[in-house]
This record gives sequence, C-alpha cells and structure tokens, in this order.
Amino acid sequence: MSIFIKNDGQIQKMRVASKIVAETHQLMEKNIRPGIATKELNAIAEEYIRSQGAVPSFLGYKMTGEGFPAAICVSINEEVIHGIPSLRRLKNGDIVSIDIGAYIDKFHGDAARTYPVGNVLPDRQLLIDVTKQSFFEAMTYVRHGRHLHELSAAVENYVQRYGFTVVREFCGHGIGRKMHEDPQIPFYKQQSRGPRLQKGMVLAIEPMVTAGKADIRILDDNWTVVTKDGKCAAHYENTILVTDGEPDILTMV
Repeated sequence: MSIFIKNDGQIQKMRVASKIVAETHQLMEKNIRPGIATKELNAIAEEYIRSQGAVPSFLGYKMTGEGFPAAICVSINEEVIHGIPSLRRLKNGDIVSIDIGAYIDKFHGDAARTYPVGNVLPDRQLLIDVTKQSFFEAMTYVRHGRHLHELSAAVENYVQRYGFTVVREFCGHGIGRKMHEDPQIPFYKQQSRGPRLQKGMVLAIEPMVTAGKADIRILDDNWTVVTKDGKCAAHYENTILVTDGEPDILTMV
C-alpha cells in the first residue's frame, strides 16, 4: 500500500477541484424535479464543470472494459452507484443519487449526494438522512493518529440501528492525482486496524446504504450497480482532508 500524503500546494489544488464539485451539486439540487431527464442533469453538470476550467473525472473513466460514457453518475431508487444518464425522467417520489468528480490542475475532487424528487415516502427520506449522518459519524474518527477501522465500524454501527445495510463490494478511497488511490475504505467492521490516518491524507469517504439486504448485481451495461432485492439505496460522499484537528471537508461550500 502506498498512501500519497499531500503538501500544502497540492491540497490547495484539491480545494479548487472540490469546490467545483460542491458547486455542481448545488446546481443539481436546484434542477432536480419530477419530469427532468437524467441526461439533462448530466448536460447541466458537464457544462458547469467545463466552464470552471475543469473536466469531468468520470467521463471515459475505466474500471473494466469501456470507459464511463457520461460526466456524472445518476442512480435512481434501487440503483446504488454508477447509473448512466439517459432519457429516463425522474418521477415524484423517486430518490436519486448523483456522484460528481472534477479534475483540474492534475488533481481530482469527488462527492455524492442522494436527493429526494418531489414528495418522497418517509422511509425513503429516512434512508437518505441515515446515509448522510453515517458519514458524519465516521468523521468523529477522522483524526491524525486514529486507525481506519474505527471510521469503518462507525458507519456500519450507525446504519444498523435503523435496520439498514452497508454495501460491501464497493468502498471509499484515497484521492489526489488519481481518482482512486490507497487506502481503500470499507464501511463495515474490520478485523485488522487498517492504516493509521496521517495529516495530509485526502480521502473520499462514501457510505452506500440499502434499505434491504447488502447483495448487489451489475446490469448488462457493465456499470449500473443495483440491489438484488430491488430495495432503495442511498449514497453520500465527500472529499476530506485529515488535519491535526477536525477533518476538513473540501467538497462542502
């Protein structure tokens, strides 16, 4: 494992990329409504990212096979992550997870949010709220000198109190010059302590939570991850900097 500790100049570049991501999410929140096509949201996000001199981190990104075909990931209801924008229109009562990355001056920023569309059922809103709060539960343990397993356990412990489940096949990650760097960050209890957090580490912490079981499958497009039981999922992510005190959340404005 090789963890890239950022210096002050590199952190400043990541602040710029992360601010663009945060501002793009603000645009998404303003535009999410029943009837809008996910492809329209993608166009709005890409136009803004490029207007700031950045490029979308996800466009053309390769995990296996072909690169991702859009600027952002848009995942609806039972779609956990990596949903591909299309002509599909959001409906009242949907929940939609949007994952955004921006790359500028050789560094990335990355954040995801799950948004309600119109009026959603209370159980869906609870899933959104618990997923978001599980991120902040993890923040309690993001301190120089603490170990990674502490924040992993904090997420799962909080989510399970509400009868929800953490997705295990996907995890958070370090971020910097590359979108995905060491360390990998699972969101369930670990047997090992994991690496010690150090000042200057930048992490993308992103709980993915389902209302049902943790089992997932990947659709035939080779990207979209859905829950096997068809229950809804939510996603909340920020790019954060480990400091010698409170963590610095770079993708919040």
